[in-house]
Amino acid sequence: MHAFTGERGPERGPGRGPGGWWRGGPWGEGPFGPPRTAVPWRSALAVAVIQLVGTTVAAHRQPDRADLGPGLYALLLAGPALLLLRHRHPRLTVLGVSAVTLGYLAAGGPNGPVFLSVVVACVAAIAAGQRVAAWCAVGALWAGRLLIAHWLYRWLPPPGDRPAGWGQEVAVAAWAAVVLAAAELVRVRREQWARERAERAAAVRRRADEERLRIARELHDVLAHSISVINVQAGVGLALLDQDPEQARTALTTIKAASKEALGEVRQVLDTLRASGAAPRQPAPGLDRLPELTEQAASAGLTVEVATRGTPAALPPGTDLAAFRIVQEALTNIVRHSGARTARVRLSYAPDGLELRVDDDGPATTNDTADGATGGGNGLVGMRERAAALGGTVEAGPRRDGGFRVRARIPLTAATDATATRAESDAPAEPAAPDATEETP
Repeated sequence: MHAFTGERGPERGPGRGPGGWWRGGPWGEGPFGPPRTAVPWRSALAVAVIQLVGTTVAAHRQPDRADLGPGLYALLLAGPALLLLRHRHPRLTVLGVSAVTLGYLAAGGPNGPVFLSVVVACVAAIAAGQRVAAWCAVGALWAGRLLIAHWLYRWLPPPGDRPAGWGQEVAVAAWAAVVLAAAELVRVRREQWARERAERAAAVRRRADEERLRIARELHDVLAHSISVINVQAGVGLALLDQDPEQARTALTTIKAASKEALGEVRQVLDTLRASGAAPRQPAPGLDRLPELTEQAASAGLTVEVATRGTPAALPPGTDLAAFRIVQEALTNIVRHSGARTARVRLSYAPDGLELRVDDDGPATTNDTADGATGGGNGLVGMRERAAALGGTVEAGPRRDGGFRVRARIPLTAATDATATRAESDAPAEPAAPDATEETP
């Protein structure tokens, strides 16, 4: 049907993946397509031409039927004319087309492709959800034809007409059943295509949201750490500018180095946004940069002790980056919100996973720590999101003996199911509470 209508849908083209035209559905773009604002005049014109030409040719072989005159031609054109409304008013269209076709049969017109308008209107109505109207219209048309062919023919043209055979009625009933079944198939397929389109759109939105959150986490981790170091060193420089210029110079040097590193990492993130799909110019940071991280923390007045358990193993890039960012954010929170001047980082390697633990002994210096302990801070939320994306967990909270602890577990086995990962990332994490048998650092 689509071939002779000449109509094209907005999504037709080679860019739709394997199967191109069929994946979009022939009824999704042709005369049976979804409601649109444009009037489907091409398909209606094609149906009109087929009905007029086909019936005119068939009339030459049916001398016993009524001659085609202005009235019968008007009825043949009325059905295609009503098809112009099938996208906006599918129920009215199928009922009107059935009534016009029944009128043509009552007028004794020659047999031909006069039911083509009914087929198009019926399929369009059922595809639009007007199933009851379509079934009633086809049923009324078939019942009316029975009355005309077996009772009313005595009083209707042409004169001397005879009743139709019952075998012909069986064929007509089978034809009606096929039309309705085909229309239901169109409806089912269109619903399936609609679900697939919705799922693809949801997947695109989900990927966009995940990418947006990933970039937000990267920028937050980079800027929060670097600006915290800069803020601390700026305070030191201002305090010692007159008393100890050399120490103030050291603070300014640290500020310059931290700001340069932050600008480089921010530029790397922005370059990824500008060139979609392009490989980053620099490798993503990992645990191999942990000494550099401890030096930056030391410049901010925080001494970091690093301990390793187990045999260090090469980590996947995503896991390595997540581990580095979690440690970085934990140290940043200590610099910003804790009165401790010493922090302990423990890396525990196991065949099936990596455990990170960052502890400090100092009391909170601002109210932000309390917020962070409940998981309301952006930093802790970002750490949990990073770990959950890899199937891991992050626990953060005050220790029983004072201080604060961040513990992250990241599996190194096969990737966790995406649904379970998303559910885990959305679940709130409880504050960490060390076991009674665990050693106190």
